[in-house]
Amino acid sequence: MNNPSTSPATAGSLSSQPTDVVIVGAGIVGLAHAAHAVANGLTVTIIERDHHAAGASVRNFGHCCITAQSGELYELAQTSRKYWLDFAARAGFWAAESGAVVLARTETEMAVLRELSREREPGQVELLSPTQTRRCLGAAAGHDGDTPVEGAWPGLMGGAFLRDDLRVDPRTTVAKLADWLVRQPGVELHWNTSAQGFGQSDGLATVATSRGVLSARQVFVCVGHDVDYLFPDLAQEHGINRCALQMSLAAKPEGLEFAPAVLTATSMLRYPAFTDMPAAAALRDEVQAHQPGLLDIGANVMFTQRPDGSIILGDSHHYHRTADPFLDETVTSALNSDIEARVGRPLDIIQRWQGVYASSDVAPILVRDVHPGVTVVSVTSGVGMTLSFGLAHRNTSRLF
Repeated sequence: MNNPSTSPATAGSLSSQPTDVVIVGAGIVGLAHAAHAVANGLTVTIIERDHHAAGASVRNFGHCCITAQSGELYELAQTSRKYWLDFAARAGFWAAESGAVVLARTETEMAVLRELSREREPGQVELLSPTQTRRCLGAAAGHDGDTPVEGAWPGLMGGAFLRDDLRVDPRTTVAKLADWLVRQPGVELHWNTSAQGFGQSDGLATVATSRGVLSARQVFVCVGHDVDYLFPDLAQEHGINRCALQMSLAAKPEGLEFAPAVLTATSMLRYPAFTDMPAAAALRDEVQAHQPGLLDIGANVMFTQRPDGSIILGDSHHYHRTADPFLDETVTSALNSDIEARVGRPLDIIQRWQGVYASSDVAPILVRDVHPGVTVVSVTSGVGMTLSFGLAHRNTSRLF
């Protein structure tokens, strides 16, 4: 894979020739829009202010959380799932149909899982016994046949397997997709190129950039939580804040391998498919009674394993218009200690970082035409990776 920062399309002035589509922002949402456009024969120019993707698209779990969505988001997530697999095959990035496992340690947690299982089609949410949960997490994850290895995955009452969830590698996916895009006919991708204004000329939408003016039939502005930099009034109207997360990476533990994403009780308190269940209220009360500190930091205690065996751990949630860069070690320690208790062993932390995404209490998605031919697109609910290809399919379909 080429480093996108050294792509020939990075340097120099922009072409003065119009394209069918201009994408502002080379994160996963922007590149998903570009991928759909290219796959349907359109010419595309992509600009990105940074030298490579460095925002929400590379700071997350790499978990496409399909099953835990509801309503419109569920429909978008299922469409997205189809195209995640399609473009993984085309672009050569890793996407695994590994599902997710929700760990349950109490009867209250199991009650939420049972209710969701009844709501969904057979097989989508499979209830598991403790032994089945360990088996689902894999033999190398501390399970030898039907005999659990001592100390692995302790304290389980059961769990559930979420069949439709996917896993991707957040550290490599966007770069590989960008690298594939620049090899397609009719595509230019310019890094280190910022949007500075929008307008219209000769019936086309225009984007004034730091390298010149672009024009296209359609412009998609996909800048995530940075909508307020370009359209502050729109960001205020939609109530966009930055959600700051504390996350960590652990080195691959010897003998610990698991394919699915792993969720816990606090995860069930953050995703709508779970919170819609009647038993969710009792679960919140239970967590409040026994682990109030996790609720205080907005915890979603979950973890995923990358292809190299390292484990992404997290996360907390704090909301700001501008997020302070300082990490609170007590927050990270609380998250990681809980995860160590789940896997039954200490973990070697090798990285810590601040995740970030756009958040709004107004609506989970922002799609707004701000000028003729200029559409702002932002996922404002923390599931940008999950919805990216589905949302892009819906937005670009009107161009074909």
